[in-house]
Amino acid sequence: MQMIAALAEAVVQEFSGMAAGGVGELGAAVSGRDAEPPWVRTAFVDVLGPSPAEVLRDLTDSAGEAVPAVVVPAFLASGYHVYQDVPREVAESGHPEVAVTPAMGPDPALARIMAMRLRAAGWRPGDAVVFAAAGSSDARARQDVRRAAGMLAEHLDVPVRIGYVATGAPRVPEVVAELRESGARRVFIASYLLAHGLFQQRLHEAGADGVAEPIGVHPAVVRLIADRYRAAARELMRANTFPVEVSGA
Repeated sequence: MQMIAALAEAVVQEFSGMAAGGVGELGAAVSGRDAEPPWVRTAFVDVLGPSPAEVLRDLTDSAGEAVPAVVVPAFLASGYHVYQDVPREVAESGHPEVAVTPAMGPDPALARIMAMRLRAAGWRPGDAVVFAAAGSSDARARQDVRRAAGMLAEHLDVPVRIGYVATGAPRVPEVVAELRESGARRVFIASYLLAHGLFQQRLHEAGADGVAEPIGVHPAVVRLIADRYRAAARELMRANTFPVEVSGA
């Protein structure tokens, strides 16, 4: 939760620094003040709160009218939360003007961050790589993980094996062991997780020679969210509406 709050604050700063690209114009249209950046609100689709529906219901201007909004799902793959929870929350909010962007991942920007984290952990060309994802029972999310792993493999120019932390097979420790049995001298884990927590800790117990830090609050992640917002905002602008952003996690 702290990481999501820090990410939201970084997005606020990113928008505040944008004088061009229509972002200031959007904010000014919402607020009635010159060059104000979009509002940024954080919502959660799991046990935490507030929910997207609650946040969307509260997005009103000084006249009590609903402010058009963009929901950016802060997920690394599109599974049940993205395809079921987010649309349900939007519908339950009763908000009349909402655009939902694609999830954050997979994206080449995330692959570049993961490669940087791997190198910082001591990875060198020739070392084996395990792409560690949380896992999902949703086949669409698993396909996204395979796409993300392919992006990392292309960026590093080495084979990448996928392992899951919580849901799905093979699990990360199994993949590490298999790579060692196949002759890998050193094995490193690339963390396809957003933040530190239980799942990241499990990676340190998987028997690898090194574990990369999670993706975290990186400038490229902030720009990725801003880009998702801008693309959806342009669509709403074509309908003569002016959105604010809701980051869903």
